Amino acid sequence: MSTPTRIAPEAPARPAGPVRAQRRLPRFAPLGLFLAGVALGFALSALSGFSIPTAVVYGVLLGTLAVYVASRAVEGRRKATDRLVTSLVTTAFGIAMVPLLSLVWTVLDNGLPRFDAAFFTNSMYRVVGEGGGAYHAILGTLVITALATAISVPIGLMTAIYLVEYASGRLKKSITFFVDVMTGIPSIVAGLFAFALFTLLFGGGVRLGVMGAVALSVLMIPVVVRSCEEVLKLVPNELREASYALGVPKWRTVVKVVLPTAIAGLGTGITLAVARVVGETAPLLVTVGLITGTNLNPFDGRMATLPVFAFYQLTQPGTATQAFLDRAWTAALVLIILVMALNVVARLISRFFAPKTGR
Repeated sequence: MSTPTRIAPEAPARPAGPVRAQRRLPRFAPLGLFLAGVALGFALSALSGFSIPTAVVYGVLLGTLAVYVASRAVEGRRKATDRLVTSLVTTAFGIAMVPLLSLVWTVLDNGLPRFDAAFFTNSMYRVVGEGGGAYHAILGTLVITALATAISVPIGLMTAIYLVEYASGRLKKSITFFVDVMTGIPSIVAGLFAFALFTLLFGGGVRLGVMGAVALSVLMIPVVVRSCEEVLKLVPNELREASYALGVPKWRTVVKVVLPTAIAGLGTGITLAVARVVGETAPLLVTVGLITGTNLNPFDGRMATLPVFAFYQLTQPGTATQAFLDRAWTAALVLIILVMALNVVARLISRFFAPKTGR
């Protein structure tokens, strides 16, 4: 009985030519080279009359060039190209952060001196110099924004549901087109629209909080529509089809299946739409005006709002100019805090109300 011949496994083919280990720059070498180039750029700018823009341009160019040349010599062309693009993207990010950080620092530096209890508990009633606060303006902003949200959310959400679940053909395209046009209209146009509407209804010279809410809703509705529409499109069609297969009518499918699935995205979009309009100034200048006392009834007379309060404190200071400027900066700081808080709320809604998926 013959013994079966065993075939030895083929050895892997060896690449032709010498095998070279891939060389890489040390971990912190690219950063060190870039910083060295930046320092050299600042030195060159100092020799020719120092200026920050020139120093930044020289530093970025020399730092990026140093990283590229060193990487090309050690790591090869592909890795050098990758490091070049990384340096450019990182530099662009840094340049974009400069105005943001400058803005935040300026507002904090000028707004913190009046960020005290008196600013949040006092109004400007009978205050002509130092003291006073924005209690009336903060409450007015909250009331008008809440009323604008109550107007905008039902209209915007129902329009989005109609576009995603029911509309088709030319009507859908027309609605989408006009929503896109409304998204880009200037805020002053929304204020003039509300002013003209209420002037036709109640005569000239009328100033009401509800006028400001209507103006803000004109700006807020298209944002709600577009954000909610995109979120509703993300709901899988399989969920709708499974509901229809069980004999559930379409309206009930939307209410019980589609909306609960998209609740996190809807809440996030609506919150961001509120943050979009809470700091608008031009529409409120035209429609609401300004008072020094507290008025919480949007259907009776003028109301104070934080953006308009800051505008008048800055542009029409009295005898105590510094006191007016301090109040203006603090009002701007409070507005930034409100917008930031709304964005944090949007993130929390997106995190805690998103549908849970098993792994």
